Amino acid sequence: MNAIDLLESDHRTLKGVMEEIEATTDRAIKTRPELFRKFRVLLSTHEVIEETIFYPALKEHPKARDIVLEGYEEHHVVDEVMDEIKDVPVDDETWGAKAKVMIENVRHHMQEEEDEMFRQARAAFNREELEQLGERMEQRKKDAMVEQEAAIDEEMGRSTAKAAGGAMA
Repeated sequence: MNAIDLLESDHRTLKGVMEEIEATTDRAIKTRPELFRKFRVLLSTHEVIEETIFYPALKEHPKARDIVLEGYEEHHVVDEVMDEIKDVPVDDETWGAKAKVMIENVRHHMQEEEDEMFRQARAAFNREELEQLGERMEQRKKDAMVEQEAAIDEEMGRSTAKAAGGAMA
């Protein structure tokens, strides 16, 4: 699979999860955490392969440098909002608003990648280079998925223990 096809496939998967999150309400106290965890794992894994393989390769091409730098910053903004959301109870009135802002930012970022960045990547790389990048990204994605799931589960375990400790005090 070439790099762009892999990233576009990830985008379609993320769009589906975002639609599921948007369809939830404050009463979805079981569904929201499950969907949010799934979203975090998928998005974090996607960011790893972009930031460690795709972006650095594309950034070497002068015409694509600015859009790659913007991509890094957009990842950072979404990560900041996602980091805030994880500490908000899913039935809190602000959870839905924060999720909406996060999703809007992710949609904007994906659209920009698909409309501009991928066009520049197709001009910068030949078919074989895109295939090689895609192979490297696929391999890294498998490991990154396991790493991200473990990190999020560990973090959730810590926050659960922290909440339980606070309740005992």
